[in-house]
Amino acid sequence: MRLLRSTDLALRILMRLAVSTDDTPATRKVAEDMGVPYTHAAKVVAELQHQGLLDARRGRGGGLALTERGRTASVGAVVRAFESGDEVVECEGATPCPLRSDCRLRGVLRQAQEAFYAFLDPITLDQLITDPTGPVLLGISLRPPGTPLS
Repeated sequence: MRLLRSTDLALRILMRLAVSTDDTPATRKVAEDMGVPYTHAAKVVAELQHQGLLDARRGRGGGLALTERGRTASVGAVVRAFESGDEVVECEGATPCPLRSDCRLRGVLRQAQEAFYAFLDPITLDQLITDPTGPVLLGISLRPPGTPLS
């Protein structure tokens, strides 16, 4: 199973904000820290805000901040929200699978997908940022602008 880039970025943004030393970094700063285009980060930030996982304020004194819900959110719930419940295999697409009416593969893969989410459900953001990850994220957020990621 492969996660969408937006799912990966959502988790990394949440992790980055969880260790933030400045109160409310801007989306542009977080995108730079994560080494991703601003436009991608902005779309993900909008979705995270829609889900109630972070607050985003524009203008002077604005920036991003985790909400309490974001700090305690289940990693499984975040992944589910970004993955949109898509099937692991496409059985009905432009060229439908000839086995679709009597195939067990789709059901087995759906069960495996649910097992993946169930494994992630008890994991929280706080667990993801314990050592050694937290200090690395903190180091990334403290590096001077324009310094390459190492």
